[in-house]
Amino acid sequence: MEIEDLLDSYIARLPKVELHLHLEGSVRPETLLELTQARSGLRQRAEEWIAARRASNYRYGNFREFLEAFKLVSLLIETPRDYALVTTRLIEWLASQNVRYAEIIFAAGVVLWKKQSVDEIFDAVSNAAEEAESRTRVRVKWIFDAIRHFDVEHACEVLNAAARLRSRGVVGFGIGGDEARGPAKLFVEVFQEARNLGLHGVAHAGEACGPESIRDAVELLGAERIGHGLTVLQNPNVVSMLCERRIPLEVCPSSNVCTGLIARWEDHPLPKFLDAGLAVTLNSDDPAMFGTSLEEEIRRAARCFAFHPKTLAQLCRNAIQASFLSADEKRTLEMELENT
Repeated sequence: MEIEDLLDSYIARLPKVELHLHLEGSVRPETLLELTQARSGLRQRAEEWIAARRASNYRYGNFREFLEAFKLVSLLIETPRDYALVTTRLIEWLASQNVRYAEIIFAAGVVLWKKQSVDEIFDAVSNAAEEAESRTRVRVKWIFDAIRHFDVEHACEVLNAAARLRSRGVVGFGIGGDEARGPAKLFVEVFQEARNLGLHGVAHAGEACGPESIRDAVELLGAERIGHGLTVLQNPNVVSMLCERRIPLEVCPSSNVCTGLIARWEDHPLPKFLDAGLAVTLNSDDPAMFGTSLEEEIRRAARCFAFHPKTLAQLCRNAIQASFLSADEKRTLEMELENT
């Protein structure tokens, strides 16, 4: 067997954990077509969207162009039944990659923007997840995401929904969207309230803005994990802060390439993050929108940066440790990893 085949086999066997995965961004072309099968108007829009993504090789001109594409696919998911189907197909896809646990980002802010009931939609999502979990080895929890470039009142509404639905597997609250138009300082009280409610706090930061956005997410919001953190190396003091506080980065290389923030995979600072001692986890972000998956991210990292299998295992271990699972649940997954 070729070395690459052996490596691929090892990657396939790794018990994986994903911490930065958007439900709406996981809708693969076949699922979009399944969603719109009986709706001719939506079917045409879905087909046009799929053709555009494939023609561009899943590249976007800039980050805002990507946000517009994300908005469009979100609009194609209309009903609770649609959300349930998307959830089922995602968990089945995760199972095929030997993902053992995922903390999935649910865009409650987008549901509110669409003037839909978060409770009704998430009830369908949660029921679908429970059914899919019973058939697979995948466990999932949920992080409710607010759109940071809307307003604080919007974020409070998302947090209130997260608090109401904690018993359905909601473990965290976060903010995503345009960092420049929604700086961390606006959400200090919201994140404090999230902590008071027993919810974990996460934030997209340092994706399209500089390292000061990462610093503010940690120091002002108390973020326990940073989504992307792409620009962190621009400020050694921010690197030191993350290392000292053991704040993990949810690194998403294909996402950064496809949104134009990094020119090529080879230019991604992932190896430098590891060299700097940062706690790095690998994630797929919006895998269907970037033509990737968690397994593919690990495979690309291994080939692009010549990572040793021990490094790949450590990335998986980092994700286990950075998750919001209990200590006992983490130990169980770490033992499974050690036996791979």
